[in-house]
Amino acid sequence: MSASTVTPPAPATASGDATTRRARRRSAALGVAAWVVGIGFCLPALWMLLTSFHAEADAATNPPSVAAALTLDGYRTFFGGGGGPTPWPPLVNSLGASFFSTVLVLLLALPAAYALSIRRVRKWTDVMFFFLSTKMLPVVAGLLPVYLFAKNAGLLDNIWLLVLLYTSMNLPIAVWMMQSFLADVPVSIIEAAQVDGARLLTVLRRVVAPVAGPGIAATALICFIFSWNELLFARVLTGVVAGTAPVHLTTFVTSQGLFLAQLCAASVVVSLPVLVAGYAAQDKLVQGLSLGAVK
Repeated sequence: MSASTVTPPAPATASGDATTRRARRRSAALGVAAWVVGIGFCLPALWMLLTSFHAEADAATNPPSVAAALTLDGYRTFFGGGGGPTPWPPLVNSLGASFFSTVLVLLLALPAAYALSIRRVRKWTDVMFFFLSTKMLPVVAGLLPVYLFAKNAGLLDNIWLLVLLYTSMNLPIAVWMMQSFLADVPVSIIEAAQVDGARLLTVLRRVVAPVAGPGIAATALICFIFSWNELLFARVLTGVVAGTAPVHLTTFVTSQGLFLAQLCAASVVVSLPVLVAGYAAQDKLVQGLSLGAVK
């Protein structure tokens, strides 16, 4: 009898190694591209931060003087060190208007989103379209009627007028966001709470709010940012008493010229509250914005 021959296992082909190397190179190239794009997005903010530490003469050079000496004169001037106006009243006004308007938006948007997602009202899609249609009107188109109303009501240069305006401006987007978040809340736990005797406010506070907490946090942060950055209404409807931080930034553009270093220093300070809030709520923000992404 002839001895049977055993075929040895085939070695790894060169094509498989080449495919692996190409995949690694592609992954490395995508990583480098992502870093480049990220740095490109951050470059204007980093340039603003660097310019804020330059003197006015160095900040106004063309081409810009990157290696110029660093100084804190821009920040000293912004905080009234050179005898200029203090920025604290505008900062406090912006903080108050943004905070109170965000709280009002959440108090109104949560039950509205509950009625549109969990206990849906009749023709709820028409209601959602109505909320969306309110954002189609250009803001400048409503500026004159709002100004006339504020003038006749004696509300010009009043911080509470800004609170009401920011609430009405942010409420539609808040209802849209929270409606999608609350749609993922299991109805069974709500029915279980109702069987135990929980009323509507108890269900919203102890059942819906904890489950949709990340979505509520994301909505609150976005509404806070929109209110903090609003300039048009604040510039027209306020003056000395209720001026906000964005309005205060416009005072650095004068007939004498553009004080670039001071403007960059002021912009850095005004941006800090939003950056701090975003960093503190980044985990909730990511969870909230990703709710409903995977079905």
